[in-house]
Amino acid sequence: MDLDAYLDRIGVNRPAVADSASLREMHRAHQERVPFENLSIHLGERISLGTDDLFDKIVRRRRGGFCYELNGAFALLLEGLGYPVTRAGARVYGDEQRLGPPFDHLALLVTTADGDGPWLADVGFGRHSTYPLRFGAAGEQDDPGGTYTFAAAADGDVEVLKDGAPQYRIETRARTLSDFAPTCWWQQTSPDSHFTRTTICSRLDGDGRISIGGRTLIRSGAGGRTETALDDDAAVLAAYREHFGINLDSLP
Repeated sequence: MDLDAYLDRIGVNRPAVADSASLREMHRAHQERVPFENLSIHLGERISLGTDDLFDKIVRRRRGGFCYELNGAFALLLEGLGYPVTRAGARVYGDEQRLGPPFDHLALLVTTADGDGPWLADVGFGRHSTYPLRFGAAGEQDDPGGTYTFAAAADGDVEVLKDGAPQYRIETRARTLSDFAPTCWWQQTSPDSHFTRTTICSRLDGDGRISIGGRTLIRSGAGGRTETALDDDAAVLAAYREHFGINLDSLP
């Protein structure tokens, strides 16, 4: 992987050391520059978790992706810079606070070169923490994205809560990216997957977010939420270009 090209993609200089300050900078920059999006599913594009394919999509083609792609690629960048990374499976809380299937989400547990951590790094969950969280630490951790806490769960798993509401449950066993391939396939093909039901493209914008959901441009932040209808195909394609740098020939 061309680390310098990846760093250029997220607008960050190569860090001198693999420390927590650089991790924080890259974590925020990644969410600002690389959108959380599921457009490939609705464009009929195959989603691959191969290293070359992840780099091609996110860096060369300047697209985004969902958790397996975004955190999968970010893990490779971090490892290339000297950070030890554990890929961890998680089950996401959905409607009525029911847990999703195993490997429903990929999260990263990152240690710095001098052994600080582990940090929960997650640039692929959509609306989540702006900065890495100290994994498993007691008490509240304030972040521009909310107030986060961790709680012990069954079988040694760990619950991640935002503003008191459970987000997902992490198993701490180390996994490989290939372990997530079956669920990645299910997420992009099953009618029961929320990713197949509608399009989403979203990125961090200051301490808020800017998103396109279907044909609506959404801005959210401390000042509230605004929605702007995109009246025709040309307006939707122009919004993808303007706000996400994504150039499409046709609508998903």
